[in-house]
Amino acid sequence: MTKKYQLFLILIMLLSACTDRQPKRYASVTGLKKEKMAYYRSLHAHAWPGVLARISACNIRNYSIYFKEIDSNYYLFSYFEYTGQDFDGDMKKMAADSLTRKWWKETDPCQQPLPDAAAKGQIWSDAEELFHTD
Repeated sequence: MTKKYQLFLILIMLLSACTDRQPKRYASVTGLKKEKMAYYRSLHAHAWPGVLARISACNIRNYSIYFKEIDSNYYLFSYFEYTGQDFDGDMKKMAADSLTRKWWKETDPCQQPLPDAAAKGQIWSDAEELFHTD
């Protein structure tokens, strides 16, 4: 193999490693207890740096939570992009993190799972992506 060919192969490998893989998008919904709204807002206005670092370390980007009142009921809508290659593994790492578990002990009691999530012992209900544009 010539040196020129070797350099060409190395360049191709480097360029392919640098290409952006499209993130997988996730959205979900849950209820928010009215009496807990102020506390929930306060928690997220001052999100714990260690929790934010864990979210990033688990390959989650552009994580947003939205609030909406519908017929006097409160709802939270979340969206994030996953850029990793092992979603289940990263979610297990997040769940194993003691600070994240402490954060969830604060946030979970604020939320009111929808029936499908509650039936599975979960807080958030997955939402189906119907449309996306760049």
